[in-house]
Amino acid sequence: MKALYFDGEKAVYREDMPIPVCGEGQSLIRIMLADICSTDREILKGYRPDFRGIMGHEFVGEVVESPDASLVGKIVVGEINEGCGKCIYCRTGREKHCLTRKTPGMSKDGCFAEYMALATHLIHIVPEGLAPEQAVFTEPLAAALEITKQVHIDPALNAAVIGDGRLAFMIAQVLALTGIDLTVIGKHPEKLKLFEPFAKTTLLSDYCEGDGYRSLSAEECFEYVVEASGNESGIHLAMHIIRKMGTIILKSTYAGSAHLDLSLIPVNEITVVGSRCGPFEPALKLLKEGKVYFSTVDLYNLKDFEKAFSSHAFKAGFSFERS
Repeated sequence: MKALYFDGEKAVYREDMPIPVCGEGQSLIRIMLADICSTDREILKGYRPDFRGIMGHEFVGEVVESPDASLVGKIVVGEINEGCGKCIYCRTGREKHCLTRKTPGMSKDGCFAEYMALATHLIHIVPEGLAPEQAVFTEPLAAALEITKQVHIDPALNAAVIGDGRLAFMIAQVLALTGIDLTVIGKHPEKLKLFEPFAKTTLLSDYCEGDGYRSLSAEECFEYVVEASGNESGIHLAMHIIRKMGTIILKSTYAGSAHLDLSLIPVNEITVVGSRCGPFEPALKLLKEGKVYFSTVDLYNLKDFEKAFSSHAFKAGFSFERS
C-alpha cells in the first residue's frame, strides 16, 4: 500500500505499507481524497515527538469493509478521536479528551494512504450531491462550528478573527452566519480579499506601532476574538484587542510556547476558551446546502508530497484516484 509515513523526523513516501487489518468495531475505508492541514505541518516541526506512522486526518473515502453492512459502498468522512469507550470522558460525551484516545495521523496511522481503519461509530455518510472535493472540508469546518457550540455568540456585539489562512476562512464564514459585526485581521492582502464578501478586513500592521502594538480605545476592541493565526504572535494580539470581560477562543495548535502576562486575564475578567474538534453532521449540512464555500483543493499524487506541503493554494491534498 502507498502511504506517507512520518519516521520521527521527516515524511517518507512508501509503497510497502500493509493494508490495515480492522480491529473490533472498526471499518476499512478506501481513501479517495485527503487534505493537508496546519497540524500535519506542525507534526513535521515536532508537534507530536513520539508519533511514528502514516500521517493525515482529513479525508473522504469509500467504506469497503465494516461490521455495519449498511455502510459498505458508502462515501464517508470520519471524526478523528477514538476513545477507549470506558473512561469518565468517554462515558460523559467527551471522547475527544479520552486520555488513551487514538487520533489518525497523530497517535495512530492516518489517511495519507490508500486505506485506513477507523472506528465505525466515528464515520459519517456524505449526503448525495455533495462532491468529495467539498466534503473533504467537513473535519475542519466542524472544528469551526465547535466555537458556536462552546460560546454563546451575541450577534449584537462584535468579533475578530486573527489569521487569514484556511482555518480562519472557515471560522469567519461560520461566525458570519450569526450576523455579527465581524473583522478579520491578517498579514496578506491577497488572502484577505477572500474574506471581503462576509467580513471587514484589516492588516495586522494597522495594529502595530514601533516594536509593539498601538494603544486602542474600547470601541476599537472586540467582545470576541478567535485566535487562528497558527503562531505565537496571535495570542499576544488577541490579548491586546479583547475588551474587558470579553472572550478569547484559541484555535491554533502549534509546536511552541507563548509568554504572556497572565495577570491581565483575572484583572480584566477575560474568558479564555480552548477549542478543538467539533460536530460533523451540522458541517455536512452547511456544505450540502451551500451556506459555506471553499476553494478547490490543489491535488497531488502522494509521491509528490513535498510539492503538496509547499503549495500556496488555499488547500492542498492528495488524490488517490489518480495515484
